[in-house]
Amino acid sequence: MKILYVTTIGGTMSFFKSFITELIKNGHAVDIACNQTDSPVSSLYFELGCKFFDLSCTRSPLDKGNIKAVKELKDILAENRYDIVHCHTPIAAAVTRLAAREARKNGTKVIYTAHGFHFYKGAPLKNWLIYYPVEKLCAHFTDVLITINKEDYALAERKLKAKRIEYVQGVGIDTKKFTDCDVNIEEKRKELNIPQNAKVLVSVGEINKNKNHETVIKAIAELHDKNIYYLIAGKGNLEDYLNDLIKRLDLENNVRLLGYRTDVAELYKAADVCVFPSIREGLGLAAIEGMASGLPLIVADNRGTRDFCQNDINGLVCNPFSENEFAEAIKKLASDNELCKKMGEHNKSKAEYYDVSIINKEMNKIYGVKEEKPVCISG
Repeated sequence: MKILYVTTIGGTMSFFKSFITELIKNGHAVDIACNQTDSPVSSLYFELGCKFFDLSCTRSPLDKGNIKAVKELKDILAENRYDIVHCHTPIAAAVTRLAAREARKNGTKVIYTAHGFHFYKGAPLKNWLIYYPVEKLCAHFTDVLITINKEDYALAERKLKAKRIEYVQGVGIDTKKFTDCDVNIEEKRKELNIPQNAKVLVSVGEINKNKNHETVIKAIAELHDKNIYYLIAGKGNLEDYLNDLIKRLDLENNVRLLGYRTDVAELYKAADVCVFPSIREGLGLAAIEGMASGLPLIVADNRGTRDFCQNDINGLVCNPFSENEFAEAIKKLASDNELCKKMGEHNKSKAEYYDVSIINKEMNKIYGVKEEKPVCISG
């Protein structure tokens, strides 16, 4: 088969490395179309021999580049005649489905994975006014709409008229990378300048308003417990703001912004609790990575975390805007090693459901891919 992946920005393609590698090894051709101006695709795709097309689309819904991208994509589809076009992210998905109407008449199947609709129960009104009408229209030009959480699946079934609607539990993670990570915890804590007897919380993800680290930081300030440490791995536009907040709350020793890290699996192993406080999530891969690492969870209540975190079973669920609830949850797990261990063991087992091997099998069924003899790829 000949397949085209379309995303708004190149960085999004990092989520599909495993499945695309598998497709290519099984003899299928995969091309990629996206905007790489500020966020290039992974070098892996160059090594795999993927063909690239630059699009003018941007994350801004009203940007004129998105209109230009429809014409660009029409030309790409007319020239290359793909069996499947698989689009991701709201803007690229709208562009693709508008551009592919003629290609669909010629047999091209259009698949859209919604990584969390921007309209959902409790979403701002402007999200419903901007994104919902577009999805409502474009669903008519969609052969398969894939949702990654159960709330979005139910909404799509009720309100969107795609030809076919599927639920697939995310893009998958390599659970073995986290369950089998071998790290000397004592040495790792020394490296991080954290006492061996400290209770360590860890969050992984972009530093932005939605990820809601501020609420957790304020919750830690409420506890006045110098034995609790909070590590935040990631970069983003709120770094300066959070560093100022940490200073104002006199938490410079206990709350650390670690920046971009390549040792995330080791950080999880050195921690006691995974904290995932996002206000909105399609699913939440970072929390599932923490689960695979054997950590209990403290999460904010949102449609993504509801799929995998049950309060008092494998984690503690908090109102995303309640510093007090987060403080109580931190205090509870920091003082109960047995509960942490019990929840962590439960999570290791539960995380297997999200393993990339399972997701890839589900995606192969949706693609209609039959197992083929692998083709040797040089390099």
